Amino acid sequence: MKAILSCAGTGGHIYPAIAIADKIRRMEPGADILFIGTKHGMENRLVPQAGFAIQGIDASGFNRKNMLKNFKTAMDLLRGSAETASILKNFGPDLVIGTGGYVTGTVVRKASQMGIPCYIHEQNVVPGMANKMLEKYVEKVFISFEGSKNYFKEPEKLILSGNPVRRDFLSIDTEGARQKLELSENDIMILITGGSLGAEVPNLASLDLIRQLAPAPKNAKIFFVTGKRYYDEIKSKVDGIRDADKFVKVIDYADDMPVLMSAADLIVSRAGAIALSEITASGKPSVLIPSPNVTNNHQYYNAKSLADAGAAILVEETELQENFDAFTKAVRALMDDRLRLQRMVMASAQLGRTDAVDIIYKTIKM
Repeated sequence: MKAILSCAGTGGHIYPAIAIADKIRRMEPGADILFIGTKHGMENRLVPQAGFAIQGIDASGFNRKNMLKNFKTAMDLLRGSAETASILKNFGPDLVIGTGGYVTGTVVRKASQMGIPCYIHEQNVVPGMANKMLEKYVEKVFISFEGSKNYFKEPEKLILSGNPVRRDFLSIDTEGARQKLELSENDIMILITGGSLGAEVPNLASLDLIRQLAPAPKNAKIFFVTGKRYYDEIKSKVDGIRDADKFVKVIDYADDMPVLMSAADLIVSRAGAIALSEITASGKPSVLIPSPNVTNNHQYYNAKSLADAGAAILVEETELQENFDAFTKAVRALMDDRLRLQRMVMASAQLGRTDAVDIIYKTIKM
C-alpha cells in the first residue's frame, strides 16, 4: 500500500493521522507512507518523531475578521494546490486520508480530481466547515460521535469509528507509570493539561487551586503541563507559592503524555476531541473546561457527552470570569471523594473506544 495522510496545526489533527499510519505500518510493514502538512507547523516535529516522512505545502486559513488577509490565503491555496499535484504525481498513492488542518482541503480536493480514493476523519461532535465541504469528494467519512450524523448530507458515506488513539495509550501499565513518576499508593495525582498549545484560563484556575492547596496539599501531586507559550509565566508564579515545589511539577510540553495520563487519578483538560478520546481510552475521570474560542463551540458538546455519561465534570469558562470557585470546588470535592472518582473511572472506561484504527484500516482495505 502507498498511502498519503494529510494533517496540520494541532495535536488534535496530527495524532489521529499518526495512529492510522502506525496501524497501516503494523499490518503492512512494506507500506509506503507519506504525510503532507504545512511547511512550518508542529506536524514537522511530531511526524518525523513517529518515524514517518513528511512534505510541506503552502496553506493558511480563512480570516473572518480581516478580509484583506485572505489575499494571502488565496495565493497559498493556488501554490499549495500546485505543490500537492506535484507530490501526488511523484508519490503515486493508492489512497489519501485527511484528518484536519488547513492542508486537508487542498490535498483531498486535488487527490479526488486526480482520481485517487480519499477518506476524511472528523474528530468532533460538530464537524468543521471544511469536512462538510469535503464530504462530496471522498469515499467515506469517519466520524467519532453518533451525533455527527446530523451534520452530513450523505449518510451512506458515514462510518462511526471513534477517534484513533495512539497505541501508547492502550499499552501503558498504570502501576508502572506511577512508579516511574515516583508516586505512592496514597498519592492523588492530578494531571493538568491545556492541550498541545496550552490554555490561559485553565492555567490561571489551576494556579488558584495550587495556592489553596499550599502549603499542606494532603496527598495531592500535581503535574502541570502549561504549553510552551505559558511555561515561563506559570513556572514563575508556581515558584512564588510557598512549598509548591513539594507537590507540583511544571512542564512546558509532555512527550510522555501516555505515562502521565495512565498514572493520573484525575485529569483537568480542555475538551478537544482527541484529548477526550485519550482520557476515556485510559479510563480516567476529568474536569473539563471547554475552549469557547473554537468553531461551532464544538468543545462544549464534546465535554457534555462525557459529563452526561457521568465520566466528567463540565466547567464552562464563563463560570470562571469573576473567580475560579466553580473549578477549585469541583477538583477539591473529587479529591475528597474516592468513591465518586471510582464511579467516574467506570463511566469513562465505558465510553473509551480502542478499535478506531482497526475500523479505519478495515474500511480502506475493502
